[in-house]
Amino acid sequence: MKICIIGGGGAIGGYLAVMLAQAGNEVTVMARGATLRAIQERGLTLIVDENPEPIIAKVKAVDSLKGLGQQDVVIVAVKAHQVIPVIDDMKLVLGPDTVLIPMQNGIPWWYFQKLSGAYQDHAVDTVDPGGEVMRAINPNHIIGCVVYPATTTQAPGVIRHVEGVRFPLGELDGSNTPRINQISEMMTAAGFKSPILDDIRAEIWLKLWGNLTFNPISALTHGTLEGICRYPLTKDLVRNMMAEAQTIAEKLGVKFRVDIERRIAGAEKVGKHKTSMLQDLEAGRSLEIDALLGSVIEMGEITKTPTPCLNTVFALTKYLDQNVQDAKANLALPIAAGY
Repeated sequence: MKICIIGGGGAIGGYLAVMLAQAGNEVTVMARGATLRAIQERGLTLIVDENPEPIIAKVKAVDSLKGLGQQDVVIVAVKAHQVIPVIDDMKLVLGPDTVLIPMQNGIPWWYFQKLSGAYQDHAVDTVDPGGEVMRAINPNHIIGCVVYPATTTQAPGVIRHVEGVRFPLGELDGSNTPRINQISEMMTAAGFKSPILDDIRAEIWLKLWGNLTFNPISALTHGTLEGICRYPLTKDLVRNMMAEAQTIAEKLGVKFRVDIERRIAGAEKVGKHKTSMLQDLEAGRSLEIDALLGSVIEMGEITKTPTPCLNTVFALTKYLDQNVQDAKANLALPIAAGY
């Protein structure tokens, strides 16, 4: 299949690009700067701990999708706040039957599209101010996806896979269609686990439970997943934040298939892993706090749900981000022994 990955030089996009290319697909990645040059010169390199040798994939790398032509699949692997700047690129490669798979963490711009009920087609302003993306992209192109693998960028064009291979998929209306089966088969052939779900939004909330808690807490404390789960005070904070989010989600009709304690235990098993937000802080990149936590607080306001713990952590993390960005700096501390 002809696959274009916007953000294909990033940790998740690069991981997908290598594996999909190795499975025989025609893969093009859109990247910028040093990452673009590295991929053009040396290809994309994937380091997997269980493999003695790195996997190197020769993929087409471009900084613009102009002239690329219509694709079978377009994967959007940039962060939520980076989607609006690539709208025009997305539209260049969308044909009538192109499948668009957004892979942003947090509440996606399309959350209320094709969702029956009082909030149908409601814009999520925190991640899509004024509904700009929602108006620009026809939801009929979209298949929902939840990203579970943990990956890091070691150097431009070099990706390390830490753990996980799950990319659950779901049509926005919950239907089982020939195209989603084809995409699931494509992902499976590349070595991923991509079950088809009839309620992709419930899976979004299950993943988001971890993102809205561990990401900002890790940025504030420089703690790893294991450390946050083992330190009693941060573990209690995680519980309280998850409980507030669960109340919001349940008001929107979501049912959680695991409880809070099991979700925390799952995060602890990942070990001494730095969250993506902590990695961004250490690199001086803008933090993805609006999509992961601000959007949930917005849904709390919509559903009239108090969110005192979420609000507090959000305010602290936003201020931290502003200070680091204003200083044009980064902030990294050594990982301490123990916690």
